[in-house]
Amino acid sequence: MTVPLTDPLNNEALSIHEDKVMQLTGSCLCGEVSYEIDGPVRDVVNCFCNQCQKTSGHHVAATRANKDDIKMIKDNTLQWYKCLPDVFRGFCNNCGGNLFWDNRKAEDNGLAIMAGSLDAPTNLKTIGNIFTEDASDYCKIPSLK
Repeated sequence: MTVPLTDPLNNEALSIHEDKVMQLTGSCLCGEVSYEIDGPVRDVVNCFCNQCQKTSGHHVAATRANKDDIKMIKDNTLQWYKCLPDVFRGFCNNCGGNLFWDNRKAEDNGLAIMAGSLDAPTNLKTIGNIFTEDASDYCKIPSLK
């Protein structure tokens, strides 16, 4: 079901869907950070907050999975930047690839994963837009209809 996300705290729409179990792989641009997901994942949500704009150069499109279902294959260049109390952004310190967003106080033990770092096909769909009020003036918010 496609749920337009006008409220960034719409927990049901932002939660991991237990019925969407997948096996996915992903990596950064240079391949020095790679991972596998084997478990339930959330469909993709676009975030237009100022921090996502600054770390990605535009907006972020992210899925989410339980940390216990994510296996790091290579992580020698994975670095974490503390952007808020208890919130960290994971990136490759070699190629600069934006990979993860981790709210370490989240109740679902979830980790947001940048959808562009996943290997295709993902069989995911975009279900929402959050923090659209922060989008830059050049940006047209994607319609989800």
